[in-house]
Amino acid sequence: METLLPILIQLLGGAIGGNAAGKASPSLDQGTLINSIAGLLGGGIGGQIVASILPQLMAGGGLSVGGILTSLVSGGAGGGVLLAILGIVRNMMASR
Repeated sequence: METLLPILIQLLGGAIGGNAAGKASPSLDQGTLINSIAGLLGGGIGGQIVASILPQLMAGGGLSVGGILTSLVSGGAGGGVLLAILGIVRNMMASR
């Protein structure tokens, strides 16, 4: 459970981050479903990258307050970034 919980928190943070990024920038908004899916994927990927590059942030374990906040923030950032990339690519393809 200690290894699964941080991943679930990263996915949740990613979904929140993807939707927040979509609502913050209407030109990148893909709709709630696509924002959530892109956020989930980005949250999982971004959270794992942060956890592997900076393992000291998870030093207290995945169930510590710091570990939970790190998973939530890294997942949210990853979700927002992936949605932004998806929105930019989609806008570039639509303008052709």
